[in-house]
Amino acid sequence: MGDDEESVDRESTDRPPLADQRGVDTVYGASEDSHLLAEAAVEAVEPGERALDVGTGSGYVAASLAEAGADVLGTDLNPAACREAREAGIPVVRANLLDPIQASAVDLVAFNPPYLPSAPETEWGDWMETALSGGEDGRAAVDPFLEDLSRVLRDGGRAFLLVSSLTGIKAVREYAGSQGLDSSIVAEESFPFERLVVLRLL
Repeated sequence: MGDDEESVDRESTDRPPLADQRGVDTVYGASEDSHLLAEAAVEAVEPGERALDVGTGSGYVAASLAEAGADVLGTDLNPAACREAREAGIPVVRANLLDPIQASAVDLVAFNPPYLPSAPETEWGDWMETALSGGEDGRAAVDPFLEDLSRVLRDGGRAFLLVSSLTGIKAVREYAGSQGLDSSIVAEESFPFERLVVLRLL
């Protein structure tokens, strides 16, 4: 199914979107994880570098990078997120992960993935679910991202990936290593039910 067909299936029904029925937004806004990722990425970016914010949502991380002088592009699968990011002044492309990005095109990639583990039978299937749910192991978007990351990075490029202890920080780092990526923890914050870290990937 193509992106346009998927958009029609999710948005053009006789019933209101499930996110509306639950009383939640359809676009993931900036939260603690967004702030942690933005701070780490901004600290590492140089003015004039090309930066990519994958799963840009409201565009918060992309806007932070732009304010630091980066030439920023956002991507998101959610058409509502694309609209919101554009309204915030972020150039954005509707896309799945890194799919449309040319080889060796960017200096810095930031990604706050959907990382909450969830069983398929408990999912609602709306756009907010897409922004939050990482599948049964929390890595449904993380692993494909890691598999394709080296392709889009320029020489000297790096990526910053938000990972939760609910997803398994060690498992993500091991998988990154299997893809030829070195990882290090450059920021972290602990909460009652999870630990968030930002991995720098080279």
